[in-house]
Amino acid sequence: MQLKLEVLPLVNLLTSLTHLEQSIGPLLTTLGSWSYILLFAVIFLETGMVVFPFLPGESLIFLASTMAATHSDALSIQILVPVFFVAAVIGDTVNFEIGRHLIRLPWLQRHLPQDKQVKAQHFFTKYGAKAVMFGRFVPLVRTFVPLSAGASKMPQASFALWNLIGVGIWLSVGCSLGYFFGSIDFVQEHLSLCFLGIMVVALVPAMLAAVVKTIRQRTVSQ
Repeated sequence: MQLKLEVLPLVNLLTSLTHLEQSIGPLLTTLGSWSYILLFAVIFLETGMVVFPFLPGESLIFLASTMAATHSDALSIQILVPVFFVAAVIGDTVNFEIGRHLIRLPWLQRHLPQDKQVKAQHFFTKYGAKAVMFGRFVPLVRTFVPLSAGASKMPQASFALWNLIGVGIWLSVGCSLGYFFGSIDFVQEHLSLCFLGIMVVALVPAMLAAVVKTIRQRTVSQ
């Protein structure tokens, strides 16, 4: 009985996903402008608030662009791109300023994953100012690159320039691929199946990272 109760939410979720074609259109129409506000909030939190590096930035941009192609009456790619751009630029700038002024706060240090901080710092040390642009394409670590840039007292003008370039390229690739993907007839006819596949692909790196981290911790403890 207990097992049945534990499995039931997963079954309900999968059932909902398999009927995505019928539900996503009305949902987006109901949300209206709130769709853009919610998308802005997620991208801003992922890029600006360093305690939320796990939020699905790339996946969200790709999926939203796909939905803009399949449900253009409810979600416009012409609005999505500037919404994502402004959210990412503002988020990175906030992240940079946190690195410049608040990085030493004990509360912040307790909630920041030290391994990601170290990786981001090494990445920034290796590539210098260009790390702000290149780091945009490195999942998880990219959230901490602006933080490292701020902590290293990188000039604000230099950060702003490389950040604008990085965000522009990042969104051009993500939105273009997502919109093109959503324009394919097979995707429009099997939206649920495609979304499930994307979700699985997006989760695999995080799952592998968790497994590797667990194995390393056990090895060290032994």
